Amino acid sequence: MNPASRIGRYLKDKGDPRFRIDPLLPYEEAILLDTAHYPRHYLMLLCAVRTGLRLGELLGLQWGDLDFENRFLEVRRSLQEGGRVEFPKNGKIRRVDMSLNLAQELKRLKLHRQQEKLAKGWAEVPEWVFCNEDGKPIWKSNFERRVFHKALARGGLRHIRFHDLRHTFASRLLQNGESVVYVKDQMGHHSIKVTVDIYGHLVPGANKAAVDRLDVTGRNPRATGNESGATDGSVTPRQVLVELRGLEPLTPRLPALCSPN
Repeated sequence: MNPASRIGRYLKDKGDPRFRIDPLLPYEEAILLDTAHYPRHYLMLLCAVRTGLRLGELLGLQWGDLDFENRFLEVRRSLQEGGRVEFPKNGKIRRVDMSLNLAQELKRLKLHRQQEKLAKGWAEVPEWVFCNEDGKPIWKSNFERRVFHKALARGGLRHIRFHDLRHTFASRLLQNGESVVYVKDQMGHHSIKVTVDIYGHLVPGANKAAVDRLDVTGRNPRATGNESGATDGSVTPRQVLVELRGLEPLTPRLPALCSPN
C-alpha cells in the first residue's frame, strides 16, 4: 500500500477555530431562556450561558460544589452517558464565578429540591444539582434531543450545538470588556493561547487600539524639539529600559559653549 494514500490519517486540517463557534446573540439567549419554561430545564440552560460549563460538567454538578456565600462553583467532574464519571477535560478542578441572578436561582432550586424530597418520600435530597423527576442523573443525549433542540425550535432559533452555549458565555464576557486572562480561567483552558486562538477576534477594538498607539510612539521627535523620541508627557523607550534595569538615568551632555584652544 502506498503510504501517501493514508496521509490524511496524520495530517488533519481542522480549520480555523473561529469558524467552529456559533454563539448566540444576547437577544437569542433571552429567547432561549424564555422558551425553557420547566424549572429544571431553564436552570440548566441559565447555568450554561452564565458559567460556560460543558454539558457533562453541568450534569456532574453536585450541591457540595456550590459556594453560595462566595458565589462560585467548582467543576470537579464530568458525567457521561451511562453514569460514567470523569475528571474535567484538563484533569484539573477549576472555580467559576456565579452571577448574582444565577446564585439566587440555584438557591431556590435547592429549596425546591428539599420540598420535593418530602413530597416524594425520598430518603435524602439527590446529590446532583440537575436531575430528572426521579432524582436520578440526566443523560446528555436525552437532554440535547428532548430539551435543548426542542427549545431552539420553539423559540424559532437557528440550530446550534449545546457546546455553543459555552462559546456564548466566553464571547459575551469579551465583548463586555473582560480580560482574556479572566476568560481563560473561567473556561478552564490549559493555556491562554487556546483562548486567544478561539476568541481573540471577538475582543472589541483590540486591533484598532494597537495601531492607534503607533501614532503616539511613531512621531518625529524633531517636530517637537525633543531628540530623545518623547512627545509631551510620554515615556521614551530609553526611560523604560532604564527603569527595567534599575539604573539611574544618565545626565544629558550639555553642548560645548566654546571650542577648546
